[in-house]
Amino acid sequence: MSFDGEQEGYPFHMGDELFADAFSEEVNYRFSSEELKISQVFSANLGVAAQVWDAALYLCRYLEKLDLKGKRVIELGAGTGIVGILAARLGAEVTLTDLPHALPQLQKNVSANRPPSGWPSVTPTVLPLSWGLDQEQFPSDWDLVLGADIVYLSDTYPLLMDTLTHLCQEGAAVYLSSKMRREHGTPGFYDDILPQRFDTQIQCCDPAQNISLYHATLRRKEQMQ
Repeated sequence: MSFDGEQEGYPFHMGDELFADAFSEEVNYRFSSEELKISQVFSANLGVAAQVWDAALYLCRYLEKLDLKGKRVIELGAGTGIVGILAARLGAEVTLTDLPHALPQLQKNVSANRPPSGWPSVTPTVLPLSWGLDQEQFPSDWDLVLGADIVYLSDTYPLLMDTLTHLCQEGAAVYLSSKMRREHGTPGFYDDILPQRFDTQIQCCDPAQNISLYHATLRRKEQMQ
């Protein structure tokens, strides 16, 4: 199955009955310079981590405009890994993170998308990261911190803020792509919460899809002395 448009759907776990019968699907995603084969395992265990969301594809298309060669990149809430995998195919040194239950799908997709000639930089690393709990096990010297459609549960916003603050201590640029769901407080995160510690601006947006891509950098006074 090939795909170069957008996938729509409701991105929140509704209980085990949502995926009573687990199934998987492989989709080829074509970008201007790369084509990725992404496996999506729809099951109650994976929930929202199973699917490639529109905001991830939007971020992927933006990343193609950047020079990522040699950049140190970490992706939060990587899900299927499509964003981080594309960054690695474009030459970045990538660490993909998510909750432990999502890691087998992530690792499978990383392995499936190894270029025939090998990764242009290094093989992407797949690691567990629970926001607000173990971010200090990770370094703070990234060039880019990426996230696609990870802003949708208000209870996680303080944990995400603590994680971003730690990862950006040495000047990383943050790129967060989100479907702007008012019913889940997504605009409030970008308007009121993220600016408390970060200088934030809309990098670009797609009104038709209700997706915005934000760029943020940690303000100097928030950095550890």
